[in-house]
Amino acid sequence: MAETSPRNPATHDAPLKRVMGPKLLLLFIVGDILGTGVYALTGQVAKEVGGAAWLPFLVAFAVALLTALSYLELVTKYPKAAGAALYVHKAFGLHFLTFIVCFTVMCSGLTSAATASQAFAANLFAAMGIEAKKGWITAGALGFMLLVMLVNLRGASESVRANVVLTLIELSGLLMVILLGFYAIAGGQADFSRVVAFDTPEDKSVFLAVTSATALAFFAMVGFEDSVNMAEETHDPHRIFPKVMLTGLGLTALIYVLVSVCAVALVPVGELAQSATPLVLVVKRAAPGLPVEYIMPIISMFAVANSALINMMMASRLLYGMSRQGVLPAFLAHVHRRNHTPWSAILFTTALAFGMIVLVSLSDSEAIRALGGTTALLLLGVFAFVNVAVLVLRRERVPHEHFRINSVTPWLGAAACLFLVTPLTGRDVIQYQVAGWLLLLGVAMWGVTWLARRREASMELDPADLE
Repeated sequence: MAETSPRNPATHDAPLKRVMGPKLLLLFIVGDILGTGVYALTGQVAKEVGGAAWLPFLVAFAVALLTALSYLELVTKYPKAAGAALYVHKAFGLHFLTFIVCFTVMCSGLTSAATASQAFAANLFAAMGIEAKKGWITAGALGFMLLVMLVNLRGASESVRANVVLTLIELSGLLMVILLGFYAIAGGQADFSRVVAFDTPEDKSVFLAVTSATALAFFAMVGFEDSVNMAEETHDPHRIFPKVMLTGLGLTALIYVLVSVCAVALVPVGELAQSATPLVLVVKRAAPGLPVEYIMPIISMFAVANSALINMMMASRLLYGMSRQGVLPAFLAHVHRRNHTPWSAILFTTALAFGMIVLVSLSDSEAIRALGGTTALLLLGVFAFVNVAVLVLRRERVPHEHFRINSVTPWLGAAACLFLVTPLTGRDVIQYQVAGWLLLLGVAMWGVTWLARRREASMELDPADLE
């Protein structure tokens, strides 16, 4: 086992290769947004608002759009790969705040991967025709996370070509839901009146139900922010990023709305909410003669497996990068001599993911809902900082043209994100508990490292150097 030396000039100065044009960037954005959220959470969103499950997806799209516009101004102004951490660092210049943003992004990757592991296990048992109980799904999720760890340790990396293939697989499953759904609706097999029917829980007003469902549906819209990390590998990012990101967001929002319309028109809300694989149920109802009980779960498994692997790789590399810069304990920077993977960071992030899966399984909350909501909660906090950073960085000029939004947009984006973070949305308390324990762990690790290295004055977190 070997520890890499920090900030190797040979690697630090090597530029990334620009390989992505508009089409590949669009597929990357669409593929990153699609996946676990819509495959796993459609039933939970419908549980909150009834047949109008499409509305929270639309509201979540509007909130995501406001933040995406802020990201577009920043990524075209600073076309670097560090994303939110870079923007917050440039705006506020506080190393601890930059660390918190980095660690929060890492934690959101872990909760997203844990959500995907629960969805993978549920779809695996559905494909096998097994009526799995909560304990079985938890065991399956832990087994899947162990498999992801082994692949990660082997040094697997997602190439653009692999992303294209997996994106097409994800799209095929959702297009199957839409096409078969509308075919069944046209054939009179559906109750279209359910699509406009609000059916909220007795203890919630319509407003609270919609905001609660939106806070959950927002998980399905995250992923667009990952594309800014591809800025240094994109041809002419100042020109193509705005139209490609907005097109990708629009396409995914349209797909989500159509999927939710088909789902509630074909399957009663109560059945959707109780199913761990809601889209499998929708396709079975639309085409009972097809062996969709085997096809859809397998497609869903591909979609969520891709999401889990990407997020666990991101989380481990981010921890490794922060350790390498001296703001987290040095043991997280160990690299395997043969595979060249950050094995200690991979083991640590896997252990955290295991803990989240077990913690949520022991609560009374639905695991997928709790973990997906925690992912959205963490990212909404980051997005609020990004929106404010746009306004702070207006005073800094750059020598090239870049995308620019009016000053009202980031204020609206920050306000919307902060509102969706609060308990006013009816969030389950388990989401705050998981997020709080993760952030406390991060702060504790930072504090221990600061005490150990304060005499060296070496805790200088530069987000542009993160691996």
